[in-house]
This record gives sequence, structure tokens and C-alpha cells, in this order.
Amino acid sequence: MRLRKRTAVAVAAVALAGAGAGAGSYAAVAGGESTTASQTSTPIADTTATSSDLSVGEIYRASYKGVVEITATGTGSSNTPFPRSSQDQGSGFVYDSAGHIVTNYHVVSGASSITVTLYDGSKYKATVVGHDASSDLAVLKIDAPSGKLHPLTLADSSKVQVGDGVVAIGSPFGLAETVTSGIVSALNRTISSDNSYSIAGAIQTDAAVNPGNSGGPLLNMQGRVIGVNSQIESQSGANDGVGFAISANTVKSVVSQLLGGGQVEHAFLGVSVQDASSRSGAQIASVTGGSPAANAGLENGDVITAVDGHTIATPDDLTSAVAGKHPGDKVSITYVRNGSTRTASVTLGTRAS
Repeated sequence: MRLRKRTAVAVAAVALAGAGAGAGSYAAVAGGESTTASQTSTPIADTTATSSDLSVGEIYRASYKGVVEITATGTGSSNTPFPRSSQDQGSGFVYDSAGHIVTNYHVVSGASSITVTLYDGSKYKATVVGHDASSDLAVLKIDAPSGKLHPLTLADSSKVQVGDGVVAIGSPFGLAETVTSGIVSALNRTISSDNSYSIAGAIQTDAAVNPGNSGGPLLNMQGRVIGVNSQIESQSGANDGVGFAISANTVKSVVSQLLGGGQVEHAFLGVSVQDASSRSGAQIASVTGGSPAANAGLENGDVITAVDGHTIATPDDLTSAVAGKHPGDKVSITYVRNGSTRTASVTLGTRAS
């Protein structure tokens, strides 16, 4: 199990074997590289369906054929002090009828061989079409008959609300086609990727997810994917009722770029931040040398309170604000230094991998 730190407890990547060391909340990350591939795109659907909610059993029966088990052999990660087994397991889901599979990058990172097992037990060798370490997402490709491919539909995760019912399907501890249910516990959480940058907009859930669930879908009560199960916050290393999923809108953006053959680009400010002790805002803990923040004159101890006039009350707010921008965007940052409110104009850069 690879462990990442989040506040005073551990956040564990929920693959069967686990993760790199994490850091504080960073308002910057890097894009991974990709290769080209043809695609049949999966549309984003509005979660406000006209039909009533389905039961957990109905969602399972409608969705399980689109969920896969992933076995990655010969994996190894140079950025983690924790030993990794020669064979890791995780989950994923069918993205389109061309055989593209979405999963977490940490499930397949460093793998020399990847096998995807479909709902009927048939196994296919998979190739990595592209990955983005900063969002912990990867796209695989298998050559399976179209009749065996059952793509799941992505929802518009901006419509998700706290308290909504959710269902997770995956292979915890290698137990394929396991279904658990719960609710959306919180929104707009920030979690850490393998390369120690932040992933904004994560969905927190109390649905039980455990090692092996990584990469599997988190579904709403209409059976649409609202997120990719990725991490748990735990002192024991197993489910303690706090799981995190990468939002479907992040998945859609990253996967479309990977399938288009491009490099996923993320806006970069270049600060690590923490809670401000005496006021709301995001207090700068460190500034990366030569970064846009450094060039704009931001310093350790400054408390960022707004971006483009939008209030920043927490470090997660800042991470989300930067994540919503593009490299090259100019933003106005309001901050407090020694009791004085100031404004800086910052041209965002591109995060390195």
C-alpha cells in the first residue's frame, strides 16, 4: 500500500498496492505525455435526469459490464519509499466502443505488462494510450470485440450535491464486481497526485472503497459516472468511511486531451499553501523559485484572499481557482502582507511533470 499524507492522517491510493509521497496543497501541477489514438467519445450527461433514481441493484445490473479489473505486472515506482509487489491490481471502466479504458495512473505506473479482465472473465493485454500523472489518470486500449464493450456514461459532476447517493463498483482486494454504496460527503476537496501536485475538485464519499478500487467508477443514482475512485483517508490503511474520487469533469477534460494526442497542460502558480492562522485565506508556505508567483513578488507568509475578485477562504479554494485557469492566463491576486492588502498581476505558467 502506497501512502500519501493528508493533514494528520494518511491518504492511501486505493490500488491493491500503493503510492508516492504527497505534499501540502499546491496551486500548481504538471502534465503527463500522451500518444495518439482514434476514439469514439463518451458524452457528458446532465445528472439531473428526468427519470427517478435507480436502486443500488438496478445501477449494478446496468453498469457492472462496463467495469473492469486491471492487473499491472512488473510495476515499480522510484518516488516512493514503500515496497511494491511485482503484480498490482486495480479497477477501471470502459470509456468508449473503441476499447479505451479509464483508470488511475498510479494503478499502471511503471508496469511492463497490463491485463484487463472484462465482466465475463475474458482477459486482454492493454497498452497505455496516454497518462497524466498530475491528475492521476491514464487511458488504456484493449482490442476486444465491440459486443463485449459496454461504455459507461460520464455525468456533469458540477451538478453533484452533498448528500447525493452514490455507488462504487470495482475490485477491492481483487474481489471483482464488488458494489458498495453511500453518499457524497463533501465536494471540492484537494488530494495529492503521485508527483506531489494537487488535484482539485475531488468528490468525498463515505461509500466503502478499499485497495483495488482505484480507477473504478463512482456512480450517481442514475448510473452515470461522477468520478474515478482514487484515494482513501485512513489511519488503518483500509476504508474508514472517507474516500475521494477524481471528478468526472476532470476526467472528461484530461481524457479528451490524451485521446487527441496532446499533452495535458495545467496552469501553474508556483506556491504551496496552508490554512491562514488568523484570517480566512490561503497562506503561502513556500514559493517556487522562478515561478509566476515568484516573478510577481509573492512571498512566504502572504495570505491570498482573492483571485480575479473571487474570494479565497481556504487553500482548496486557491487550488480550484488555479485549476480552472489555463497556462498563459493573467490573473489578479489579492493578498495580505503584514496587515496591508495588496494586489499582484500574475501570468500563469505551465506545470512541469
